[in-house]
Amino acid sequence: MPKYVIEREIPGAGKLSGDELKAISQASCNVLNKMGPAIQWIQSYVTGDKIYCIYFAPNEEMVREHAKQGGFPANSISEVSAIIDPATAE
Repeated sequence: MPKYVIEREIPGAGKLSGDELKAISQASCNVLNKMGPAIQWIQSYVTGDKIYCIYFAPNEEMVREHAKQGGFPANSISEVSAIIDPATAE
């Protein structure tokens, strides 16, 4: 299944409290449960003014629908074409 990186511009994201991040996570999971197993949230990285999310989904449209239903921005959606890490250099 394709993997996507979603860039969400959320001013002040890095200053969100644990409770606020929990609420966002719960909202995302609620939408995912309604959409079914075809789309899966892997993890997210919170930075100063953005959250970068990693998802498995059959297509970009499903990622956009998740964002729409959850009320989340999806400023950029990119399909991952390859994964590299230090082991790639060996």
